[in-house]
Amino acid sequence: MKITFKNNANNIEKNALSVLVGQGYSDEIIKEKGVKTLYLKSEEENKMNLRKLFLLLRKTIILAKGVKAEKIYFNFNDFKFSKIKISDEELGEIIGTELPFAEYEFTQYKTPPKEGFSSVKETVIYGTLNEKVKKSILKGKILAEEINKTRNLANTPGGDMTPQILARKAKEAVKGMPVKVTVLGEKEMEKEKMRAILSVGRGSDEESKFIIMEYWGGAKKNRPVVLVGKGVTFDTGGINLKPSNGLLGMNMDMSGGAAVIHTVALAAKMKLRANVVGLIPSVENMASGKSYRPGDVIRSMSGSTIEVLNTDAEGRVILADALSYAKKYNPAVVIDTATLTGAAMVALGEKASALFTDDDKLAQSLEKIGEETGEYVWRLPLWEEYENDIKGTLGDWTNIHNKDSRYGGAIYGAIFLYQFIKGFKWAHIDIAPRMTSTPGEYLSAGALGAPVRLLYKFIEKSI
Repeated sequence: MKITFKNNANNIEKNALSVLVGQGYSDEIIKEKGVKTLYLKSEEENKMNLRKLFLLLRKTIILAKGVKAEKIYFNFNDFKFSKIKISDEELGEIIGTELPFAEYEFTQYKTPPKEGFSSVKETVIYGTLNEKVKKSILKGKILAEEINKTRNLANTPGGDMTPQILARKAKEAVKGMPVKVTVLGEKEMEKEKMRAILSVGRGSDEESKFIIMEYWGGAKKNRPVVLVGKGVTFDTGGINLKPSNGLLGMNMDMSGGAAVIHTVALAAKMKLRANVVGLIPSVENMASGKSYRPGDVIRSMSGSTIEVLNTDAEGRVILADALSYAKKYNPAVVIDTATLTGAAMVALGEKASALFTDDDKLAQSLEKIGEETGEYVWRLPLWEEYENDIKGTLGDWTNIHNKDSRYGGAIYGAIFLYQFIKGFKWAHIDIAPRMTSTPGEYLSAGALGAPVRLLYKFIEKSI
C-alpha cells in the first residue's frame, strides 16, 4: 500500500473513497456528486481507547475493500481522540502500521477473478502534518510490511515451506542488510551435540536446519538481545499422531521462527543501534520408521537428558537446544516465541499470548509494550513447584507432565524451557492463541505475524 500526504481533500477522484469519522455515523457509504464517502462510526469519546482505535483503523480498510475502493482519503485529525493519551508521532506510527496490516490478504494460491482481487492500493492522509508525523506514518508502514512478510511465511503450505526453504527465506529477508546468516545442517548440529533438534527431525526426509541471524548494530561492548523462534515447518505430532482436524494449520507451527526472522530484518532495516541475534531451530515433525519415540531419552546440547513422554510436545524439545546455544552470546536478555501449546488457548482464548518469565521488570515491560502495539500478552506463573511435575524417571526432565496430566500444559511447557536457560534474563511467549486471526478483528483469515511488533518495540525501547 502506498501512503501519500496532502494538505486538504480537494479534487478527490471519482473512483476513490472519502472517509469521515464520527460518533453519529453508521458505517454507511453514500455516493454524492460521483464521490463515495464512508461515514465511519467511532466509539463515544469517553469510551474510546487504544484497542478500539486499532479496530477502527482496520475497519476502514475492510469497508473500503468491500466496495472495491483502490484509493482512500481521510483527515489525520479524525483519528485523534482526547481520551487516548498518545503523541501525534505515536498515532502516526499506529496509522501507518494498522492500514497495511488490515489490507493484507494471502492470495498466492488463488486464481485471480477477472476484475482482480480487491485491494486498497493507496491511502491519502490530509491535514497539516509536520515531517516527524509523516516519518512516523512511513515507519509504521515499514513495520507492517515486515509483519505481512511474516504472515506470508506462516501461511505458506507445509509442502512449500521446509526447513531448507525457511533457511533460504531467512537469507532473502535480510539480503543487502548488515546481517550475517549462518545455517547449520545436521552434520554441524551433531558436532554441536544438538541432539534434541536432531531427534525431533529424524522422522522426516527433509534435513533439519538451525538458522543463526546476527545483527551487530550496537556497540561491541553491549550484550545482545537473543530471539529464539520455533521453526517446525509441519507438525504431524510424530508417533503420537495428531487427529485429522489437529493437522490442519500445522504449516503455521513455524510462526515463531518466521517472527524472529523478520524482527531481525526490521532491526537492521531501521538501523537500530542494538545487537540482535535470531536463532531458529527448524524441523519437520513427521511419523516414520526413523521417528523419535515415546520413551526415548535424548541427551540435549546442555548435557541434561530429556525423557520423551509425547512426541507431539516437540517444540520445547528443539527449543531446549536453541536456548542452550543462546548462552554462547552471553545475552542481555533471551526471548523465545513459539506456537507451543493448545493449553495456552484453553487458558486465554485467542485474544492474548501467554507470557512466562521469572523477571518482574521484564514481564511489566512486555505487558506494557503489548498494550501499546496491540500484541497483548498475559503473564502466567512460572513457580519452581511445577518443576517436580517434569522430573523424569529415566532422564532428567520429561517433555510433558510426568503423570500425563491434562492440566496446566502451557505452564509445563514453559517450566521445561526454563531448565535450559536458568541464570539468564529470559521470557517465553506462547503465541499459539495468536497464531491466526479471529472474527471481529477486521483482518483476513490466516496467520497474524505475532509477535513481530512486540519484539521490535521491546528492542527499540531497550536501546
